[in-house]
Amino acid sequence: MPTAVATNPWYKHLWPWIIIGILACSVTLTLSMVTIAVNNPDNLVNDNYYEAGKGINRSLDRELLAQTLKMRASVHLDELTGEVELRLSGNSQPKTLELNLISPTQPEKDRKIVLTRSETEHGRYIGQVNDQVEGRRFVELLGVEGDKTWRMFEEEQVSHDKDLLLGDEPLQGAEDLN
Repeated sequence: MPTAVATNPWYKHLWPWIIIGILACSVTLTLSMVTIAVNNPDNLVNDNYYEAGKGINRSLDRELLAQTLKMRASVHLDELTGEVELRLSGNSQPKTLELNLISPTQPEKDRKIVLTRSETEHGRYIGQVNDQVEGRRFVELLGVEGDKTWRMFEEEQVSHDKDLLLGDEPLQGAEDLN
């Protein structure tokens, strides 16, 4: 009985190279994905969720204090000069306020602005931001009344042509605390 003899070596056929190419591509893509994952870790995960949960209760206490003091604020960001003007109404007028513009997904875009009370106009606070801030942000305003800190916190769409209004929305997560 005759035996089959290969006329060409394996490397001269197309199919082995297609299979090798598919395997090489999958290994290359896997290694590149692992490199991306290692170099860009997910910073949205909180390892200490218990402490974060306790912080939520402290935050609600501060927001309830702001609600009790009937605090309202209007924030204007000047695109050209970088000036931040805040108009505050309510039963608290501290010398300084802290305004935090927090990006939900990119911590490098967070901005902390210290606002100083105007000596000439009641309820007017002025601060400075170094760069342009636009897009979806969590807006946090902190002030001190006596020895307690109050807080106003809302999610807003920040743009240069629209003032931000704080204190105009109902307090989220505190429905059962009243």
